[in-house]
Amino acid sequence: MSGPRRWATRSRSSGSIQAGAALRASAPADPPAEPEAAEPLDLRLVPAALGLWLGALAGVLVHWRVGLVGCTIAVVVTGAILLHTRPRDADRKPPSRQRHHGAPAPPGGGQRTADAQRSAGVQRVADQRPRPSPSPSRRLPAGGHPGDDGPPDVARAPGVARAPGVARAPGGTRFSGGRPPDGTRLSDDRRPRGGVRSRRGRRLPPAGRRALVAATLCLVAGFAVGAARAAPVWDGPVTTLAAVGAHVELEGVVARDPVLRRSGPAGEEAAATEYVVGRLHVDHVTGRGRSHDVSVPVLLVSGDVHWADLLPGQRISVAGRLESTDHPRDDVAAVFRPYTGPDERATGPPSAASRATEPFRAGLREAVSGVPSDPRGLVPGLVIGDESLLADDLRDAMLIAGLTHLTAVSGTNVAIVLVVALGLARWLGVRGYVLPVVGVVCVLGFVLLARPEPSVLRAAAMGLVAVVGLTVAGRRRGLPTLAAAVIVLVLLDPWLARSAGFALSVLATAGILLLVPAWTRSLAWLPRPLAVAIAVPLAAQVACTPIVLGLSGQLSLAALPANMLAAPAVAPATVFGAAAAVVSPILPPVATGFAWLAALPAWWIAAVARWFADQPGAVLPWPPGAGGVVAAVVLAVVGLLALPMLLRRPLITAVAGTVLVIGLLKAVPTPGWPPPGWLVVACDVGQGDALVLRAGDRSAVVVDTGPEPRLVRRCLDGLGVRQVPLLILTHFHADHVGGLDGVLAGRDVSRALVSPLDDPPEAADGVRRRLAAAGVPASAPRVGDRLQVGERLWLDVLAPGRLIETSESESNNASIVAEADVDGVSVLLTGDIEPTAQRSLMRSAPELDVDVLKVAHHGSPHQDAGLLTGVDARLALISVGENTYGHPSPRVLDALRDSGVRVYRTDEHGSIAVVRGGDGELGVVTGGPRAGPAPRRSVRGHGRCRRDVTCCVAIWLRYRPTPSSRSPSSSARRRCWQSGQRAPSSRRRAPPTPTPTCRRCPAPS
Repeated sequence: MSGPRRWATRSRSSGSIQAGAALRASAPADPPAEPEAAEPLDLRLVPAALGLWLGALAGVLVHWRVGLVGCTIAVVVTGAILLHTRPRDADRKPPSRQRHHGAPAPPGGGQRTADAQRSAGVQRVADQRPRPSPSPSRRLPAGGHPGDDGPPDVARAPGVARAPGVARAPGGTRFSGGRPPDGTRLSDDRRPRGGVRSRRGRRLPPAGRRALVAATLCLVAGFAVGAARAAPVWDGPVTTLAAVGAHVELEGVVARDPVLRRSGPAGEEAAATEYVVGRLHVDHVTGRGRSHDVSVPVLLVSGDVHWADLLPGQRISVAGRLESTDHPRDDVAAVFRPYTGPDERATGPPSAASRATEPFRAGLREAVSGVPSDPRGLVPGLVIGDESLLADDLRDAMLIAGLTHLTAVSGTNVAIVLVVALGLARWLGVRGYVLPVVGVVCVLGFVLLARPEPSVLRAAAMGLVAVVGLTVAGRRRGLPTLAAAVIVLVLLDPWLARSAGFALSVLATAGILLLVPAWTRSLAWLPRPLAVAIAVPLAAQVACTPIVLGLSGQLSLAALPANMLAAPAVAPATVFGAAAAVVSPILPPVATGFAWLAALPAWWIAAVARWFADQPGAVLPWPPGAGGVVAAVVLAVVGLLALPMLLRRPLITAVAGTVLVIGLLKAVPTPGWPPPGWLVVACDVGQGDALVLRAGDRSAVVVDTGPEPRLVRRCLDGLGVRQVPLLILTHFHADHVGGLDGVLAGRDVSRALVSPLDDPPEAADGVRRRLAAAGVPASAPRVGDRLQVGERLWLDVLAPGRLIETSESESNNASIVAEADVDGVSVLLTGDIEPTAQRSLMRSAPELDVDVLKVAHHGSPHQDAGLLTGVDARLALISVGENTYGHPSPRVLDALRDSGVRVYRTDEHGSIAVVRGGDGELGVVTGGPRAGPAPRRSVRGHGRCRRDVTCCVAIWLRYRPTPSSRSPSSSARRRCWQSGQRAPSSRRRAPPTPTPTCRRCPAPS
């Protein structure tokens, strides 16, 4: 029987071949070839890298006991998965073993097997032809099919069930009773399935099993490495001594370059206060009569600026005091405050690497000393990550524009230097195995020049991965290279696992490797250089979106276009700057020439950063907390799915770009803002002051401008202010005049009043120059001046009458103080006057009686209680942002509350508007545009706003205002509101009853 059956099968296969040939002959011509499919990704090392990263993160974040429990649970879960699953091909045997025992080999040997395989392939093609469904009434012959006269080994028609008790042999033959005639057993996957439960859903492919095992083992290994590194930092002798504030003597090595910092924005009362922050690796500590040999890092903080002169590798021995860190699980054991500066007798020489590279670093700083201010600070940052010469306002602008990665040594810098070096080597004729050696030497030199710190090593690794992945191996091997780099870096320094910079570098590199090739193809309708210039920053931005939004609480609309415009200038600035550093010790004049060549593109980068930072829509607030994180992840996923389809369509891409530009140039409106009938608005500009007094339709008086142009510009644009008949700059500190350009942009400013004391001189000169350039006359007011702006606003100047010379800030005490009457609502504008000036004000104007008090100096503790409670105010506005000064002071808040004053703060309530209702009552509307993310804490038991851009709450005050007795219109106003006369204050008046409309928002203090 076996012989005839074999020949019948062969004959049928020949017929199938002919049928298949006929089908191919009658089929239409083949369509054009599709583009070559993308190469599959190689993910073999990715599970191991993720497991090691998560394990190290647990080791440096939680106590080792908690982490050990977590690792045990992970091992148990992995073991359970492996035990309850089996490989998908575990029950498959090689073809030679699936032949029945004792069955003779087919004639023809290997040639017969090849013919059978070809016939089977053609048979599958032929079986795709539609076949008529068999009639249900027809009987199924034993071992065959309905209507089949041939042998029983042909495939059954679709929709026909296999007869009970009929089994399938490996080659397709069916046998009654489930066994072949010779009694041999079939393989497991060919046995009848009737009554047997299928385990197909519980099978795991071998690759999946290997990935699961590798991830689990690396998780445990990462936790072990991280816990071993973190245990002495958290629980060692240095931590114990810091907990009690012990006085100790330390011996250690300078680990990083000490950095000179300022205590606050330029122009603050503490602007002259500078301090040094550095990192020491301590190996011996003596305190409380005992000595300990340790190996832990500590943070050095000193007011002696001579500590900034030390170099990495210098050994020091110094006495000081240890303090605990703010967070118990920090990456340093303690904060060390030395009593004195570095002693030359107790300070050793720098390390060999520092001695070798410091002449190049110092030479670069010397070479750029003659270029303009912005390039002078930017070129060293681009080349070696040295920000010591970078201006604070430029640093803030680059942060807003999303360009800070350029001044911190990043993979971009390393990739540029590496590509240029390899291109130059190839041009010189270097080939073969020497070329990679040149690249390694170049990267090693760059790392030594920029200091071999963890962030620099991370940047070098990411730069190498990006270059290798995009130019040599493609994204298939680029991803394993990235995973290998993560594994090596985390093993060398487990603290990188908790570094946001490390996570951003990895995500940005992964986004470039995975997304740029596909997105560049989607932009094929553009020139390739332009397509790459768009795809690279877009891919990095989308990949980093969840972390950036979670950390900053802001969505940057400026990051993508700013990086696109700055990208062409990064390479020449970096290359020329590196050339200046290399030749500076030997040929200083040539280095100066290279520095000027680098200054030109660096100037362009700074101009791009400043322009985008000044736009009102540069950043948008993002919801805080877990909801914001989930929304950020959803936004990133939507971007990954939708962008490839959108980029293929030029029209849609152009529309999206236009919407982005409009959003930058015009702030996204806040729903419900501005409220109708607004009179006074305290703009949320962060740690600074900016008040707006309504003078008419689209016209207002602006008092101070805050620290940033973007914030005050957004506030004025949101209020619809186009004319500023009077600009008042109470004094010249940066938190009051830094946003001047935001007021001047797009508005007609008629005149300005400035403080009579030009302090600080640099800030005062800058303000006067900018006002003169804009054609705005500036003058200092005199006490007693009465100004009318429009028909609804009056201003009375109350101070300064004389220069107050005390230990307090003279600039603060020289602030312009005025009482404003806005449509019958009196407001006291106090600037930043200190207690001495406040007492002088109360002596000169004892009859002050106002509705709204602008609390002086952001609510600092330096206040006179007579001013806080003696003006009989109903409302107190505090313009304050995130700060390290403790503003506003709890003592000041308690004094205001105890006197019955309702307090509103811009850091908690956003922009605040004092409004008038239809019945003449006053109200307060909060939740206007914010300078930053909404507060993360509850206030007085109420939850924070879930969506700060839509949560505007109105609190109506159950009284009518009495105009100031100093206003020319006060008598007429009083005749209209005879019942509104206020009784003499008891200094303990109960606050008016509020009627909030949104209980989610913070209640007034």
